[in-house]
Amino acid sequence: MSDLKSMTIGALKAALQEGEASAQEVVEQLLTVVEEDAGRVGAFLSLDKDSVREQASVCDEVRGAGNDKKLLGIPISIKDLINVKGDPCTCSSHILEGYVAPYDATVIRKLREAGAILFGRVNMDEFAMGSSTENAALGVTSNPWRLDHVPGGSSGGSAAAVSADHTIASLGSDTGGSIRQPAAFCGCVGLKPTYGRVSRYGLTAFASSLDQIGPITKNVWDAALLLEVISGEDERDATSLREPVPSYTKALEQTTSLEGVTLGLPREYFVEGMDPEVEEAVRNAVEQCRALGAEIVDVSLPHAKYAISVYYIIATAEASANLARFDGIRYGMRVDGADPAALYAKTRASGLGDEVKRRIILGTYVLSSGYYDAYYKKAQRVQQCIRNDFESVFKECDALIAPVTPTPAYRKGEKTDDPLKMYLDDILTTSVNLAGNCALSLPCGFSSDGLPIGLQLIGNHLDEENILSIAHLYEQHTDWHKRKPEFLS
Repeated sequence: MSDLKSMTIGALKAALQEGEASAQEVVEQLLTVVEEDAGRVGAFLSLDKDSVREQASVCDEVRGAGNDKKLLGIPISIKDLINVKGDPCTCSSHILEGYVAPYDATVIRKLREAGAILFGRVNMDEFAMGSSTENAALGVTSNPWRLDHVPGGSSGGSAAAVSADHTIASLGSDTGGSIRQPAAFCGCVGLKPTYGRVSRYGLTAFASSLDQIGPITKNVWDAALLLEVISGEDERDATSLREPVPSYTKALEQTTSLEGVTLGLPREYFVEGMDPEVEEAVRNAVEQCRALGAEIVDVSLPHAKYAISVYYIIATAEASANLARFDGIRYGMRVDGADPAALYAKTRASGLGDEVKRRIILGTYVLSSGYYDAYYKKAQRVQQCIRNDFESVFKECDALIAPVTPTPAYRKGEKTDDPLKMYLDDILTTSVNLAGNCALSLPCGFSSDGLPIGLQLIGNHLDEENILSIAHLYEQHTDWHKRKPEFLS
């Protein structure tokens, strides 16, 4: 097997099981391409080669003893806000430089139990605040399809690493679209699970009521398998759901047609100013689903137009509380001052980036006396209206089909001077987080410039099985997911 690095999890599992490859051979190929990349894509913040090789050696020994765990020998990179014992966890921020995680997040424990190789820490927007990974304080990441374009964010390092064959799969986090948007920009599959389906224990919190860990992979089957592994109730996370975890991969095998499936096309998701090539690609995907047997119906989510406003009130309010712990007292950067107040101020001023400061200030403002009812409480009421919209449409359709973003990936620097313009990148994704639903992105076409375009499938609560099955069948009848960036060919 000469090209192990470009394989999907499914194909690599088969090669490892048949003895056609070893985990050590896989990691050596990946380590070589990451080293040869020399920062062109720049997905990784840290990668412990000795640890990776040691894990691979153990996997080969275990397999030789007849063990065949679900992810045995599969290298998976980790977004740099998920704690892995003994590894740095910087959240791509200067304020956490030097911090080493003292424990494993629940998802990491589950990956270890499944035999996965933890393959390095990948870049992100600082504390997951951004839509392009340009807010990263510790490294620059490029889109593998066009190196002068952004990979999306905040899980830009995860998507870029998967797209560039620098890892087999990756874990990211999605607070307002931060898995789906970079997956769309980089031509990957990105899955945002139902809120509570995956434990958040060990995830550095941005907005606790919205954050959710999920996979970024090369195809839908891989996403289904990873979700099987990391899902489930966790006594350490009170928001995790006490629900059985289905065999998502088995559900894919049983879906051979979309006959009897009703897909809703939300009119509010085809926004003014949308790139015509994005709309054309998505509508072509809709017709492909119709050809596979699905019934397509127009639906309305009337409160979707308020989602960005609601999101940036609720998310920043929670961020202002969650990030108060980074104060220079217990861990991370410390800039001494004449008194505790000065120490806090100097440490946070030096250690946090502009976007993080902007969101903390906004969040503190909307929670302050005199503004709490006018902004935060009102946003919570509109959030419930958004939830009600989804509940209503799911009474008449099985899933929603829509674009992920209004445009393909854009050039670096194009939106950095206009935060509000960048915030609008999330206009089609934030509603799902506010409602707590599941959704995924998968490739459905390319722009005339050769940039990937993503299709979004949105499901009801705990309906991952359904959207994965629809996405998998669509994927089997198209070849968008098989295409590779030019520099890889």
